Parts: sequence; structure tokens; C-alpha cells
Amino acid sequence: MNNNSVTNVPIMSRFYLLVVSLSLFAFLLIGNLIYIQFYQNNDAVSLSPDSIIKNVVLEPSRGNIYASDGNILATSISRYELHWDALVPSQLSFDSNKKALSDSLALVTGVSPEKIMNQLIKARKQKNRYWSVAKNISYSEYMRYKSFPIFNKSTYRGGLIVEQQIVREHPLGKIAERTIGYELKDKDGTFFRVGLEGAFSQYLRGNSGLRLKQRIANGQWKPISDSNEKEPTEGYDLHTTIDVNIQDIAHNALLTQLEKFDAEHGTVVVMEVKTGAIKAIANLGRTEEGKYFEKLNYAVGEAHEPGSTFKLMGMIAALEDKVIDVDTEVETGNGEMLFYGKYKVKDSKRGGYGTISAARAFEVSSNVGLVKIVYDNYKNNPKQFVDRLYNMGLNKPLGLSIKGEGLPKLPYPSDPDWDGLDLPWMAYGYGVSLTPLQTLTFYNGIANGGEMVKPKFLEEISNFGNVPTKVFSKQILNPSICSEQTLAKVQSMMFNVVDKKWGTGYSIKDPLLTMAGKTGTCQVDYTTGNVQYIASFVGYFPAEQPKYSCIVVIHRPDKTKGYYGATVAAPVFKSVAKKIFNDIPYQVNIKRSDLNVLTQRSQEIIFKTVPDVAGMSSEAARFTLEQMGLTVVLKGEGTVKTQSIKPGEKIKVSQQIILDLS
Repeated sequence: MNNNSVTNVPIMSRFYLLVVSLSLFAFLLIGNLIYIQFYQNNDAVSLSPDSIIKNVVLEPSRGNIYASDGNILATSISRYELHWDALVPSQLSFDSNKKALSDSLALVTGVSPEKIMNQLIKARKQKNRYWSVAKNISYSEYMRYKSFPIFNKSTYRGGLIVEQQIVREHPLGKIAERTIGYELKDKDGTFFRVGLEGAFSQYLRGNSGLRLKQRIANGQWKPISDSNEKEPTEGYDLHTTIDVNIQDIAHNALLTQLEKFDAEHGTVVVMEVKTGAIKAIANLGRTEEGKYFEKLNYAVGEAHEPGSTFKLMGMIAALEDKVIDVDTEVETGNGEMLFYGKYKVKDSKRGGYGTISAARAFEVSSNVGLVKIVYDNYKNNPKQFVDRLYNMGLNKPLGLSIKGEGLPKLPYPSDPDWDGLDLPWMAYGYGVSLTPLQTLTFYNGIANGGEMVKPKFLEEISNFGNVPTKVFSKQILNPSICSEQTLAKVQSMMFNVVDKKWGTGYSIKDPLLTMAGKTGTCQVDYTTGNVQYIASFVGYFPAEQPKYSCIVVIHRPDKTKGYYGATVAAPVFKSVAKKIFNDIPYQVNIKRSDLNVLTQRSQEIIFKTVPDVAGMSSEAARFTLEQMGLTVVLKGEGTVKTQSIKPGEKIKVSQQIILDLS
């Protein structure tokens, strides 16, 4: 064996050892890579490109929702969240500015400068790349932070990380909150949509943007740059029919009455007669603490038995079918009647009304009277009565854009559960169901000359002030609810409900504003030992030339304080009508001939004596006398024929004068 062979043995041994070591290292490296790739938990760093860098969806700014006068009801505003990458500033920059930064942050946070200084140093030592600076701040607050030392440098030199979020705000507070609504996205990606926000979300939402972010420690994501990969685009604006002033009037009038009667919940809706535009819609429910707020949209979604407000529908059916006329006598007896020996219909007046006209039965809201009108004339053919109601469109929902409309219920004789009580019970508003808005829409049709129009909440949808993308015009649901003759008769009855002493709404009569409508008092829980009530009033004003219709519904008032529609709901109607009316210039159309008469008799008016109004129109005479402080009672129609107080007599305060018309 030569020396060379001896020398090669240790060299080869070291070579084999190196190969084995390198092989083991390679296997370990591959195994570790496999472990990281497939088995490491979510907090570890993954080598998958998608888990290191990704595009994050940026929600766009939703369009604004405006009131009819331009006030913003809902808008999107930017809120900011700030973090700091403690490794970005150079050591020199950090050491030079850390005290000034600590002092600045202390001014806005209220934390001592020393404590903040320690937090900054700790973040730097721990190499924290996402130290929380501030959350949910406004733009002006964000700009203040941006002016602080270190933070006022670029992202790549100062390390300030800015993330913007879009949030929804209602600048006018709780006004029409349930009608404005909202849109919420669940974790599973589904949406929960309420009100206008939900119904028109496809317009409001806009288009999403994208921002590139990088994954850092602890599962956090940091924006890579200050700019977005794709900018989000703002959504379209909704221009509603809501009038802020009328909404405020309705809201406060309802709230006052709910608190006064300790009621469970209630709603008020004001509609423009000609167009169907909803000018106000207030929905208030009581909390466990006894406060009231907009819990649910009762006006749209809550169908319930309407009670006496449904008597208008039955009266119209009977008049249209000519089974009665306004002066047809109805025997109400002692105000009670029985069905099948045990089911009682009862009037609120003890002892009943005796024999009265059909019109008077409506005006005093006699349950027995209306049941007799309907049952006596339709018991052999109930289908005729219900068909008449169906022809008026009462069985159909309004088809509102807002989701959740309650379905109307009108029993039909062919229904399997129809029985002998359905017809008489329908006559005074039991066994049927309507939402407040469905009831108001029908009454609005009476005010609108028989034309029933669909309630509308929007005027238009537009974008950045450009030509409207969509305009919402008037939609007619029924061009003629009934004949002109029937229309005139029921309008007169509804006027008498408020104007005549015997009318159930007489307590809200006003000398300067004529109103027409119908009271409603409906029992609920009447199959239990604790009967509760729903008080309502629905009508329109001014009675001669209606501009607005309105419904008030108040559920479960404290019975010890009152529960009749005239006591609980009607005062809200009057309060809303009066306050709206006071904002509208009062106009009276006076003929030229009447104006000449007024000029000739001005001397009598100056000396506060009763003028001679013979020959004047009822409207002109009423206006003249009421301006002088007299209470005017009109009998008949046409021009003034005679007056109860002779011309020239001195006027007494609150004196009543009766005018006979021809």
C-alpha cells in the first residue's frame, strides 16, 4: 500500500460525511417547507402568494337620501382607523421626534405623554408593524393626527397607516327612521334590507373598489400603498316625498299622545291627496323603559282589524247597490242586537239611538245601524256585498316598494271558514284586516274625487345632480272608487262627523279649518278577559278642497285614561292638521259680487256689528263672520237665504249664528 492510498481514506470519509449531511439538511428543509405549506396554523406565515398579498374589497359610498326640501335624511361619511408601522422611521427620526409625538398624542387622547412615550418605545422594540393609533375618527380628526411629528411624513418614512371606512349617518336624527331603513350584510353574505335603504339598495350601493394589502404578523393586513387599485364609485341619490316640517309635526303630536295615554305603539301618516306623496310617516313603539322610538314600520307592515273606520266601505257598497239612501230609516232600537242567541253587537251609547237615518247612523258610528244596513240587505246574497268591496280594490295590497307590506284580509263567501257571523262583523270592521296605509289610501281616494292613487315615497333617483335616472309619477290604483252621487253623499257624512254636534269627531271641530273623517274604536283581545283597544281617526283637510289626508292609529292606550278614537286619536289628527294649515296661506275664493257687498258693508264690520250676508256664497259668508269672532252653523247648500242674528246687532264673544242656505 502506497502513501497516496493511505492519504485518500480520511478524505473520502469526510466527503461521504459531507454528502450525508447535505442530504439530511435537504430532507429537513423540504420537510419544513411541506409543514409550513400544509400544516402550520393560520397565524403562521404561509408561502402561498394569495395568503401574503391580496386585494381587499372597499365598500363604496352609498348615495344620499333627501327630503323633499333638500334636507339630507341619510348620508355616507368617511371614518378613519390609524395604525403605525414602528419599523419604518429611521432611528434618528424616531429619537428626534418621539417626545414631540408623545406630547401631540397626549393632547387628543388624554393619556399622559410619559405613558405614550413608553408605548412608542415598546412598539419599536417589539417590531410592531401595526400599532393602533386611533379608531373611528372623522376626517378633520384624521388630518390633525396627520400633522403630528413622524406621522406627517410619507407612509414609507413615517409609517402612518390610514384605513378609510364608510358609515351611514342620519343628520336629522330619528326622523322617519324606519321608513328610511337600512341594509345589513350577514356573515354568510346575505342581506337584511329595511325601508327605502333596502328597497332601492341597487341604486344606493354604487360599485366596490379594491385595495392591495400585505399580510403581516398576528394575522393582520397592512395596505401596501396609499392609493387604491380600483377606486369605489358612489351610489345614486334618492329624493323622497318626506317633508321635514310635516314629519316633525306628526312625530311630536304622536309622541305626546302616546305618552299621555301610556299606549303601546302608534302611527301617523300624512299623504298629499292629488299625488299620493307621503309627506310624513311616524311609527313609535314603547320600550321596556317606557320610552318611545321607531321600532317597526307599523303603518306599512301591521295589518289589523280597523273597526269603525271600515264603516265607510260598507256604506259606499250599500249606496252603490242602491239598497239604501242617506235618508233611509234604520231601527237601532236600544243599541243592541244578538246573533245566534249569544253574539252581541252593541252601540257605545247606552240605550241606543232609536230610529235614525242611514247617514246619521254613520255619523254617530252606530254599530247596530251599520250592521242592520249590511246584514238586512245582503244576508241572502253576501257575495254581492263582498264583490263590491273587492271591486273597490280593498282585497289587494298596495304593491309598495318598501318590503314587508301587511296583506289585507277580506273573507269571501266561498272560503271554507266563512260562517254566518262574517257578514255582520264585516259591517263594522271586524273579521277583516287592513294596514293603516291601506286604509288611508282608500280614504284619500274619497278626498281625491274617487280616484285612488298609490302611496309614493320617492320623487326621483339621480346621480350627482344630473338628469334623473328614474322619476316616480302618480300611479292610479282605481280611477273611480264609486259613482259621483255616492261620493258626494259620503263626503257630506264625513264632514258631518266633525262638523255636527252629534258627530263622533265633533270635539276636534275648528272654526278656521274644516275637516272630514271617521273615528274608529276597535277591540282587541276580545276573546280574553282583558279587552284592549285600538283608537283611530282617518280623514282629510281642508274639507272643501282637500290637500292632505291623514290617519292616526294608537294601539292599547291605558283604558283608565281613555280609549275611544275621538278621545285618543282624533286630537292628534287635529294637531297635525292645524299646524300644517298654519304654515299654508289661507285662501278663500270670493266672487266679485260678494267682494262688492263686503265693500258696501265694511262700515258694519268696523263697528263690530253683524253684517247682512244674505245672497252671499256660504264660503264667503262663513269666512266673513268667523273673522269677526262668530261661530257659524250652515244649514243646507248654496247661497245665504236668512241669518239667525239680524244685521246691525252688536256681536258678542263666541256668539253662534245660523245661516240657512238655498
